[in-house]
Amino acid sequence: MNSQLKKQISIVIPVYNGESTIAALVEQLIASLADPYMLEIVLVNDDSPDNSEEVCAAIHQKHPQMVKLYSLAKNVGEHNAVMAGLNQTTGEVVIIMDDDFQNPVSEVTKLIEYATAHDFDVVYTYYEEKKHSWIRNLGSQFNDKIANVMLRKPKDLYLSSFKSLNRFIVQEIITYELPYPYIDGLILRTTSKIGKIKVRHHSREIGKSGYTFTKLVRLWLNMFTNFSILPLRVSIVMGFLFSLIGLGLGFVAIVEKFSNPALPIGYASLVVVILIFSGIQLISLGMIGEYLGRIFLSQNKKPQYTIRRKYESTSEHGTS
Repeated sequence: MNSQLKKQISIVIPVYNGESTIAALVEQLIASLADPYMLEIVLVNDDSPDNSEEVCAAIHQKHPQMVKLYSLAKNVGEHNAVMAGLNQTTGEVVIIMDDDFQNPVSEVTKLIEYATAHDFDVVYTYYEEKKHSWIRNLGSQFNDKIANVMLRKPKDLYLSSFKSLNRFIVQEIITYELPYPYIDGLILRTTSKIGKIKVRHHSREIGKSGYTFTKLVRLWLNMFTNFSILPLRVSIVMGFLFSLIGLGLGFVAIVEKFSNPALPIGYASLVVVILIFSGIQLISLGMIGEYLGRIFLSQNKKPQYTIRRKYESTSEHGTS
């Protein structure tokens, strides 16, 4: 097929502890996709503690025209690493996928064919059965329910990390320069032209997931505080509600005291009321503090990511 007629496809893969899988994954992607498409694979080494950078650099040296590598100076998490990769893509269709083979290469082909055949800005994948760890599945379910409310996500849409984007939505996403990106939030605030396709999901054969409870909490905070002011509105409603409860309890206590003057004022009930209201105040202040802290860091130009080393084709960029 004439190269000028081929569809340009970019695949962004954030790499963390992927030294055992990334080489085989890239080779399979090239074997399956290099002929029917103009293929570009963008690897982002998220300051992985293993030998991922060396392995990825060797892949670039073997396939300099198809594989780019960007090694970050600090671990910034999946969404920031994906932003680093999206900023380097040139394809008409961009696929985001993990480095662990849980998304088989055959399903990548299936996703690309579906995305190129339909006029969607984004195509999300979903699974009949997910093979992630229980903590990640639990986190995904929680994230899904919250996103329905916070981001007004369609209830039948699963926010998978394995998805395709067209050039329009990629260009819109990379205009976001603040330090706490949430890719799905950026997508949902930009477009309603969203498709979905069912794909197979494999168990992780080597290593373990880089997702920890702490990273999941950070991801939730990015969704909560970067793309919605709903938590602040909830704190206002809760404050108003508990104030009404407090007034009601105070009125009941006064009535009981007048009806039975010998009735002692309950010390335990007083402590409970104080603890409840103190807790609500601290939660509200903490929520406001989180917003203010993120505004402060954004104003101080905290970077989304910092690229330490680039491995690119000399014919394209003059560096390798």
